[in-house]
Parts: sequence; C-alpha cells; structure tokens
Amino acid sequence: MSTPQVTVETHQNEFLPAGGRTVDAVVTVTQTGAVSAAPARGAAAAEVVMIDVSASMSGAKLRAAKEAAIAALGVIPDGVAFAIVAGDTEAWTVYPGRSRLATSSPANRAEARLAVQRLRTRGGTTIGAWLTLAADLFRRHGATINHAILLTDGANGESEKSFDRVLERCAGLFVCDSRGVGDGWVARDLIKIAEHLLGTASGITDPGELAADFVAMTRTAMGKTRADVRLRLWTPAGATIRFVKQVHPEIIDLTGRRRDTGARVGEYPIGAWGAESRDYHLNIDLEPHPVGQEVLAARVSVVHGDDVLGQSLVRAVWTDDLSSTTTINRQVAHYTNETELADAILEGTAAQKAGDLDRATLKLGRAVQLAAESGREDTAKLLAKVVDVVDERTGTVRLRKVAASIDAEMAAVASRKTQQVRPRPAD
Repeated sequence: MSTPQVTVETHQNEFLPAGGRTVDAVVTVTQTGAVSAAPARGAAAAEVVMIDVSASMSGAKLRAAKEAAIAALGVIPDGVAFAIVAGDTEAWTVYPGRSRLATSSPANRAEARLAVQRLRTRGGTTIGAWLTLAADLFRRHGATINHAILLTDGANGESEKSFDRVLERCAGLFVCDSRGVGDGWVARDLIKIAEHLLGTASGITDPGELAADFVAMTRTAMGKTRADVRLRLWTPAGATIRFVKQVHPEIIDLTGRRRDTGARVGEYPIGAWGAESRDYHLNIDLEPHPVGQEVLAARVSVVHGDDVLGQSLVRAVWTDDLSSTTTINRQVAHYTNETELADAILEGTAAQKAGDLDRATLKLGRAVQLAAESGREDTAKLLAKVVDVVDERTGTVRLRKVAASIDAEMAAVASRKTQQVRPRPAD
C-alpha cells in the first residue's frame, strides 16, 4: 500500500488593524493512505480494556460491559498485545494475569472471554488505580502504539490532586478513550482523561450500545500507523502563544502540554494517527508592526520522531483597510463558538452542582444561545432537559427544579465533540 501522506493547511484572516496584536488561525492536519495494517500488529501495538466492577455495576451494566469487552476482543488482530483489567478501589489483570500482556491469538482470545465472563462486582471506584495498572502494563511491554478503553458507571472516589498526578504520569504513554455508562458517572472525570491522554470521552445511557462502541474504538485504534506525533510551533521574538487547542473531532486543550525544544520552538503532543483529519486552533499575541508590513506569525510543523511530515505558515499583515481587518475567518469563528459552547456547559453544570444557581443560569443560558446560533440541534435537545428555555436568542432560561443529573453530564460530555467545517472555494 501507499506510504501515509500528511498535509497541513492554515485557515485564517491574516489582516490586523494598526496596533493589532492577536492572530487566530485554524490548522487542519490530514493523514491519507496507509502502509498496511502491519504497524498495528505484533510488538508495535497493545490494547488494554479497563472495566469498572464496583458494586454499582451489578446487573445489566456488568452484563453489557462483559459483552462489550468480548466484542472488542473479537476485533483485535492476531499478534497484538492485550489485557483485560478490572477495577474498583483497586485494579487487577483479569487476563492474562501476573501483570503482563498476552499476545492475541484464537486460543488466547478464547481464554480471555472465559475470564471476562467470571467477573463479579464489589467495592467502590478509584479510576487512578486502573490507569496506573494500565500504564505499568504498557511500560513493561514497550509497544509503539498503546491504546486503552476505560469504562465506568460512577464518580471517581479519589482526590482531584491524586487523580491529576496519575494522569500526568500516564500522559504520553498511551491514548485512552473513556466511557460512562448508566446514570452515575461524571463528565468532568471522563473529559480529564480525554484531555490528558488524547482520547475521546462519551456517555452511554443504554448499556446495550456498549458493544458496538467498544468495537468501533478498537478498530480505530488498530488502524493507527504512527504514534507520538507532535505539533511543532516556531514563533518570532516577542510573540506569546496564548493557547493551542485541538478543536476537531473533540476539544482538547493542549496549551499546558508544551515542551520547549529550541529557541522560540515548542512541541505539543497530538497522539497516534491513522487515516484521519483533525483541526487545531492557535491564538498568538504579536508585537505590533507598521501598517503595510507582513511577518511570519508562526511556522507549524507536524513531526514524528526526527521526520517533518508536513508544514504550514501563519501570517500577519497590518493594514488600515477596515473591510480586511473586520472579516472573520469561517473556521476560526466556528471553532471559537464551539469551544465557548462546551466551556459554558461544563461551567454551568459544575455551578449547578455547587449550588451557585445564578452562575449556572447564566452559563447554561449562554450555552442555549450558542447552540441555537451554531445550529447544534443535538446539544440544544440535551440542554432542554436541564433548563426551561424562555428565549434561545437571548439565552434566557430557567433551571429545571426536577432534572435528572445524567442529562447535565450528557450535555457536558457531548458538547466536546465538534462538527468539522470546511473552507468554501472563496475562503
């Protein structure tokens, strides 16, 4: 098959008014083609499935979790390393045991299925312990592409500081997709995992949908051909990078993950890649230049090891032409709204939990307004379960006196997924 090709495109309005400092750009990174399925085989790839077996998982949720794990086993190719981890307040390797990974084969997958069927519920929920064990398994095996699935139905019982320390230790070692099932999980826990471990976060209220989701996540992971890809940014003297965010397919703030690699050069981890396209929003503060002058605001490179896979430029041009400086780039406007929408929902639902009803009303009202403006009907429907909408145009809402807490969690986690917008021919 063909060698994977990477393209990097910049979407922006490069024109700034006299004295202007802020440059916004959306950078689209696309990988096409594939060498073969081989890079995700053998020692090159490893998969760990983490299943919550706390007491609240008993009944239909545990049965569905078992079915989902077994379904995921069915699509792990021969030669891929794998393990099944169970977790409550502790974590242990259900299969193959002895804190190691097995090599996928028909016989080993059959043994793993039997081990999964024997799972029973007990205890509470300490997600950090599960992630720590997964990290140890990946570290000992030494695969190139490491992927994990984490399923929980409840709130994490450890302190936020302890959880954050675990996530920092796991960051860069493996990608983790986090899932909540039922009605007791917390969106902020799942989002934290996705942000630190560069995965996806989602809530599933119907346990019957788990199996299809596990299969999809596993197949996607097995399609990755490059691990530890990074976004490298060079900026000129006097420039400050205010933020770097992945804005499609999910919102992940990468700003705090920068690693300086040279004079005015920093790298941001963007995880493992297959055939896919992602968008990144850059916001840069520049020293103003005279009207008519053009500068290079940033050089954006996608790198893998020592290889530069693709590159694009972000420009800044100072002008006194009002029509040029007031034009907002379509991609920048779209993702600015999407990010504000997601943040408003997360902040609003957190305020509601904390009893700050005025702030909750303000933030959730703004979310309703943004969802209406951007045509996010899916998000608007979820918000309508949390608030009574008086006027979506002005964001006037009333908090519902009786609302299922899961509706707020679903709205928060679903809003992190974005719709990609492509440039028009005239852009």
